[in-house]
Amino acid sequence: MTASEVRVPAAGSFPPGFLWGVATSAYQIEGAVDADGRGPSIWDTFARVPGAVAAGESGDPACDHHRRWPEDVALLAGLGVGAYRFSVAWPRVLPEGGGRVERRGLDFYRRLVDALRERDIVPFVTLYHWDLPQALEDRGGWRVRDTAERFADYAATVHEALDGVPYWTTLNEPYCSSITGYAEGRHAPGAREGHGALAAAHHLLVGHGLAVARLRENARPGERVGVTLNMSPGVPASPSPEDAAAARRMDLMVNRQFTEPLLGGAYPADMAEVYGEITDFSFRRDGDLELVSAPLDFLGVNYYYPIHAAAAPYAQPDPALRSAYDIGVRTVMPDGPRTSGLGWRIEPRGLRDTLTGLAARFPGLPPILVTENGYGDAGELDDTGRVAYLAEHLAAVADAVAEGVDVRGYFCWSLLDNYEWARGYAARFGLVHVDYATQARTPKTSYGWYRDVVTGRGALPAVP
Repeated sequence: MTASEVRVPAAGSFPPGFLWGVATSAYQIEGAVDADGRGPSIWDTFARVPGAVAAGESGDPACDHHRRWPEDVALLAGLGVGAYRFSVAWPRVLPEGGGRVERRGLDFYRRLVDALRERDIVPFVTLYHWDLPQALEDRGGWRVRDTAERFADYAATVHEALDGVPYWTTLNEPYCSSITGYAEGRHAPGAREGHGALAAAHHLLVGHGLAVARLRENARPGERVGVTLNMSPGVPASPSPEDAAAARRMDLMVNRQFTEPLLGGAYPADMAEVYGEITDFSFRRDGDLELVSAPLDFLGVNYYYPIHAAAAPYAQPDPALRSAYDIGVRTVMPDGPRTSGLGWRIEPRGLRDTLTGLAARFPGLPPILVTENGYGDAGELDDTGRVAYLAEHLAAVADAVAEGVDVRGYFCWSLLDNYEWARGYAARFGLVHVDYATQARTPKTSYGWYRDVVTGRGALPAVP
């Protein structure tokens, strides 16, 4: 199959004004981790821990975007996208997490925003994409409420400095920031905790609510505020009641502990049943739900794959030592197509089910933007696997739209090959290949294909 043979939904499958974009994040592309007064982040620290990251790799130099951003903006313009989703590095703006503002950091993002606007590309800012200042982690990190309050201060600082940004996302994937980082230990800061990880999840939501309030205090006309969640449907590995219960627990851990407070104004009813042995929930305060559930202008949804769950014994029988990731579940990988780089299951229907499920569960759901969706491979320039993946998932979005879900945009992950967190640089998600030795950028087959899709030249009949 060639890229020209892959069919995508017709342009009419998406609503007028549909926002086509691509996404990146600061630590994954910027490099320059000690330039212009930037302070260390938890990822700078974590990457130095032996064995924490594949091949001992870190986010420096990544894609050297901090210096090469004009070249990357030119790639965006050539792609024809209407929007660019990027994150601001908290330690580049507030090196100690609070207090002293590093104006050189803000100036970098001002230049980027101005360059995007000159090319009629909508800047779509994410305020937190996992790079917590190490100074705040040293004081407890997201386990403590003070970090949520410092995040609101940081959000207000960036908002004041960056005029001309119509879309503001508070958090990217709080599940990964809390459970993957504080319970599973696979991401920074590398902790394996019970109560502390659940406190981190809650304080991330509190930080979101505080930041929303600060952003709206001084909102400019036309600005929209939202949050981005990574959504992975929990699927029972078998018809057994035990596996159905395991999938329900997985759904709680990954999805519902975030969607229910944010969109429904309530804590999940089974939260105490699953986690009552490892926490007393003392991190919750009166008024938190009202703060967290403030109305959103949009909801960002990141989707890659569903999680097939089977029941399993606890890895740690003693609740006092059990992490919040240890919920009596074993993930399984059924037969079927997988991505070539990471071996992730390819199940486009899961994206449609995620979108329709949200709309069914939450009346009054704000408009949805698919803020990440992409394919990791080993770096092929003729990346027809990525083209097929994107086409199938765009068809799934079109299916959800046809069923009445209010989806307003789609952002491909990612513009550039980049640092893939604990996996280092081996897995590549970019529409543009990056030679990390020379920093040369080379558009792949998928770059031209996606350009034709977003500009209307590649909108062919719907996938059957």
